Parts: sequence; C-alpha cells; structure tokens
Amino acid sequence: MSTDDRVAVTTGIARLHASPGLAGPGRLGLVTNHTGVLPDLRPAAPALLAAGAPLVALFGPEHGLHGTGQAGQGETARRDPATGLPVHDTYRCDGERLDTLLLDSGVDALVFDLQDIGARFYTYVWTMFDLMVSAARTGVRFVVADRPNPLGGLVSEGPLLDPAWASFLGRAPIPVRHGLTCGELARHLNASAVAHVAGRPADLTVIEAAGWRRAMDAAATGLPWIAPSPNIPTPATAAVYPGTCLFEGTNLSEGRGTTQPFEIVGAPYLDARFAPALAELALPGVHFRDLRFVPTFHKHAGRPLRGVQLHLTDPVAFAPVRTAVAMLATLRRLYPDDFAWHSPDGGAEGTGETGRRPFIDLLWGSDRLRRTVDAGDDPLPLCAPPAPPADWAGADVLLYP
Repeated sequence: MSTDDRVAVTTGIARLHASPGLAGPGRLGLVTNHTGVLPDLRPAAPALLAAGAPLVALFGPEHGLHGTGQAGQGETARRDPATGLPVHDTYRCDGERLDTLLLDSGVDALVFDLQDIGARFYTYVWTMFDLMVSAARTGVRFVVADRPNPLGGLVSEGPLLDPAWASFLGRAPIPVRHGLTCGELARHLNASAVAHVAGRPADLTVIEAAGWRRAMDAAATGLPWIAPSPNIPTPATAAVYPGTCLFEGTNLSEGRGTTQPFEIVGAPYLDARFAPALAELALPGVHFRDLRFVPTFHKHAGRPLRGVQLHLTDPVAFAPVRTAVAMLATLRRLYPDDFAWHSPDGGAEGTGETGRRPFIDLLWGSDRLRRTVDAGDDPLPLCAPPAPPADWAGADVLLYP
C-alpha cells in the first residue's frame, strides 16, 4: 500500500486530547509510557494537561514510563519531569497492593494508552487487566484510549491459555495471537474474567481509534512506529514476535543483544543443516537465511552463534505461531542431544515466577507443546488454524469492521 493510499487513523488518545470530556468527570490517572504520543509525536501526558484534562497521576508498565527497562524491569523514577506528576510503577504489582496504590493515587478514572503488539505474552495487556480488576474493586472508572493492533485484526492463532498455567504472560484464556485491539480485549476480559476475579466488572469506556479497519497492519495506519519495548524495534519484529518469542523458552538465543531481536535465532550447536531443513517445510510467507551472529548481552552473550533469519515474503500468509512451532520440532529432530528447554531455575523473566514451571509452558499457556515436541510427535495440530477473532472472543466485543 503506497503512502497516498493510506487511510488516516485517529488514535483514542488523539480523540481524548481534542475532547477531554470523553474520559468523563473527575481526576484522571494515565497508564502510559513512551508509546503514549499523539500522531505528531507529542507526548500525551503534557499535551492532555495543556488541553485542560484533569490529569493528576501517571502509571507505568513493564519497561517503565520512558521504556528504558529491559525485559522483566521497570523504572525507579517517582515523578515525571515533563509534567511534575507522580509516577506509580505497576509492574509486578497486583491484588491488594495494586488496590492500595490506586486508592492512594486519588484518581477517579484511569485512562489506558499503551501500544500493544497483539501477542498474549506481551505484558501490557495484563497490566491493563490487573488495573481493570483493581478499578472494579475500588470503584475507579476505566477508560481505554484505543490504538490499532499492528498485526491487523483478521486472524487469531494458537491455543487458548489453560487457566492452570496462568501468569503475568497470560491471566485469562486468549490465543497466542489474539487479533484484538486493547479496547476490544478489555471488553472481552471485562465480561469473561474481570467480574470473576473482582466480583463485578469494571466501569469500562473505550475511546475508539477512528478509521481503523481490521485488514490494516501497522504500515497501513499511517501512524508513526515507536518501538513499544526495547526489543521490538520495527513492525517486522512485531510480525514475527508471536512465534519467535517461544524461543525465550529454549536454550537458543532469540536475538536479544543484536539489532534484529526475534527476527533471528541461533545457538552454538546449530550447523549448516538447520536453514535447509526449514526451507524444506515450505512454510507460507517466510524464507530462512543461514547466518552467524554474536549477541552482546542475554543468552550466549559474546559467543559466536549460527542460526537463521526469518525473511517475510508474504505477511498475510505468514503464520508466526505455526512457523515457530515447526522450527522447534525441527530443532528437536536435528539436534536431540543439544536442544533443550530454558531451565526454570531462577524464575521466568517478566512473570514474577520463581522457577516452579518451565518458561515455555508459561509462554504456550500449557505443557502440551513441550511434551509433544519431546515425544517426537507432530506439534502442528496444537496450533489452532488461523481464525477470525470473533470465533473465540465473540462478535459482540468487536469495535471495528
């Protein structure tokens, strides 16, 4: 799609900036980070204050208000220098602690404005869920200033999470690639899960992203791309992430410590067989290039690795979850003595877990993928076929055609 053909999208936060009354009466808290900007890239918090919005507090997620924290990290700043407002760190804060934080902040309503990327294990949506639960318990209204799903909204992929494997990588049963915006997901979770945890649903309002259509990916929106977290630098990274994030649960590098995280994977034991074996699978929408790289940090830091880069040839046909699962099965078949699941000892990054369950199980939402791959059985049947979000979420929660 050329630039001239793009349809302009007005984000929920831009609509709120133009009409602060959309958030309703009372003092507002803004759940945001560096992605919370207007289309002209002005940060939303000071812009809302200048527009007369009664903003009294800011709330930051994983990676912090300014996005400087790596995986599993927040930030320590307690006041925002741009606005002078207090900053409350919500990361790994839930239950009564989060209720207390919300009550002590003095807000009457929370406005949620974070750029999600459409994958269950991306933690921003669970920050939203935890805050919705606390908002329901404390009587604080909850407003989602909606943004587009950069992967589009026509397809969901992967199994629903088994509630027995719930963590901060998934609090409630949604697919690995969910195909909803945050506003739509909030509507679904409010009806299906928030009421169950809090005893009642949150008082929820969604300020829709005007002009977004489900067939639009990130490029089609015309909106500027801001890396939602340190290791999602480009829309291409976001496109592969719902699949290659599964490599966080293995002894392969998922490309952290390089300029192409999640687009490349590798390990010291891989050799010339891997890329051709993947090519033989003829997976739709992707080619695999043999490469060598040296991560500067994270797994295998400073060591020469061999692996593959995923090159998307047809983003519409590409199925990230199915592709990654096929890669895992190929690794187990080619390198049975070397391939291993990431040890849970010491905990799983970003989850608050303390080593009780393998990280791959938390990512997948059950132990079925790990057990199937280890048994040498075909894991592809575990990947639900691509389906419209209405098939699992219900058409009544959808806001966009």
